[in-house]
Amino acid sequence: MGSFLTPDELAKTARASQPRFASPVPTRPISNGEFSPFPQTELQRRFEHKLKELAESLAAKQGVSRRKFLRSAAGMAAAFVAMNEVFGPHFIVEAAEAADPERAAARARGLANQFIFDLQLHFIRDYNRDERFRRFLGFRGYTGRFLDPTIGEPNSNDLLKFPNFVKEVFLDSDTKIGMLSGSPTDEIKDWHLDTDEIAAACAAVNKEAGSLRMLGHAIFAPNQPGWMDEIDRVHEKLKPAAWKGYTMGDPGGPSKYRWRLDDEKLVYPAYEKMAKAGVRIVCIHKGLLPANAEQVMPGVTAFNNVDDVGKAAKDWPQLTFVIYHSGFKPAPRATAEQEKLFEETGRIDWVTDLAEVPNKYGVSNVYAEIGSTFAFTCITTPRLCAGILGQLIKGLGADHVFWGTDSIWYGSPQWQIEAFRRMEIPRDLRAKFGYSALGDAEGPVKRAILGLNGARLHGVKVATADGTPAYLRDRFAQLKADYERHGPGRSNIAYGYISRES
Repeated sequence: MGSFLTPDELAKTARASQPRFASPVPTRPISNGEFSPFPQTELQRRFEHKLKELAESLAAKQGVSRRKFLRSAAGMAAAFVAMNEVFGPHFIVEAAEAADPERAAARARGLANQFIFDLQLHFIRDYNRDERFRRFLGFRGYTGRFLDPTIGEPNSNDLLKFPNFVKEVFLDSDTKIGMLSGSPTDEIKDWHLDTDEIAAACAAVNKEAGSLRMLGHAIFAPNQPGWMDEIDRVHEKLKPAAWKGYTMGDPGGPSKYRWRLDDEKLVYPAYEKMAKAGVRIVCIHKGLLPANAEQVMPGVTAFNNVDDVGKAAKDWPQLTFVIYHSGFKPAPRATAEQEKLFEETGRIDWVTDLAEVPNKYGVSNVYAEIGSTFAFTCITTPRLCAGILGQLIKGLGADHVFWGTDSIWYGSPQWQIEAFRRMEIPRDLRAKFGYSALGDAEGPVKRAILGLNGARLHGVKVATADGTPAYLRDRFAQLKADYERHGPGRSNIAYGYISRES
């Protein structure tokens, strides 16, 4: 698995797939490999214990195994019932959903066609570069068995590759369209996917689906040899949907190729190329530093925070800057520290700074993507998670926040989709800080963030002339219908890292 953690950090982790309790919502902090996973918190231990008790009781009453129950819509509802009992009422859920399988299933069916555009998806390359995606084009070859997870151990890297990615994202979740992304390292051979591989994967998916199901980033890496020529090549040959860059250079660092968004000499000429060529969306990784970042990558904080966003956005109004992970900076040990700071001051490291950019610089071309930040905080400190959403919406606008899950690292995106559909900002936080309610799963705020904002940015038509979206009648839709009748169901496996500490 492609981790950016150091060998010492990795020695303190285990695969997230190893715990035997297959909860539909993770019960431990999970890292995507870009930051150090924290130990399971006391509240998470209580949540896990509560969900086990609830699942045992309800599974017995419904005449199914605990594992089968936890893979169902009722099992997903039970997880949020347990979350509310332990963390407080942050999720809209009724105990009756967990107790009544048909009621839970009816709700799931009612939301299944919701348009969801995930702006951050990943898988790792097959290292036999000569074959690239040749072996992965036979989608119908696994239609009958739906890539049964038993083809490999849960910690096998095979499950991080293209076929299982398609299953987890398009069959095991309500995701309709995704943005395939990547990340640079100082050595291009170590990238999860290079720009050409991203483009090839998108082409393969869209051809097999018979409609637009995946868009792709082009990775740009300022200061690396030939990087400006690469921008020209990519524009001409690949026509990417957007650009993706890491100002910290190599997330595994220390990197020789750090840069800032507001570097007029180095980066502004690249912006000019992007603007002229018409690919004007610039996506930037910010935040998610490892706990010991300054020890292993001295000086990296100055390149990974968001203090370069405002000037770049003001100088380049013709570009759109999408800040990935919303700039969230995990605390050294646990987000409890940040929750305390937030409660006392109303500030959240780097998220608040990002939310203040439009007002401070008078710009409207700065957006936030919430991948990993939402996944991490909603299961560790949902109150802080609610605060992050409240700040971003208040500062940037609900139309400037994008859905992303950073999957496949966290397994199927469905649990994150359900968590967001159900999350609400507590009344006291709304009163204290002037936040707006998130509203219903199909309300305007959640529909915008889950998909419509991304569609507007990328010019994706949600409905066709006859009113039926292509993603509801293409070959992937048919495959998903078959999967739901005959497939094994969600595995509830996550593929990231957890702490070995208890």
